[in-house]
Amino acid sequence: MRRRISAFAVTAALTGGLLLAASPAESVAAGHTVTCNYPKMRQEIASLRAKAARLKHEGEYAAARRTLAKADAISRKLHACESSERNAQHHI
Repeated sequence: MRRRISAFAVTAALTGGLLLAASPAESVAAGHTVTCNYPKMRQEIASLRAKAARLKHEGEYAAARRTLAKADAISRKLHACESSERNAQHHI
């Protein structure tokens, strides 16, 4: 019984260490590649914000909030892509 518990503990420690040692870039590369089309994302953000302003002007406040939320999500994704590229350049 003691032997099983110690083997399990060693296996769990090794597995946890491997998971912590894997960098995010390696895990993304293993699954799929992420590409950021900056001009397209910026254009989509601008069009969604314009649409939200139009909806708000028309009195569709809930739809305007949803549209702004979509624009903000794309904006966060854009900033994440930019910062990941900036940080990746420092590690080379």
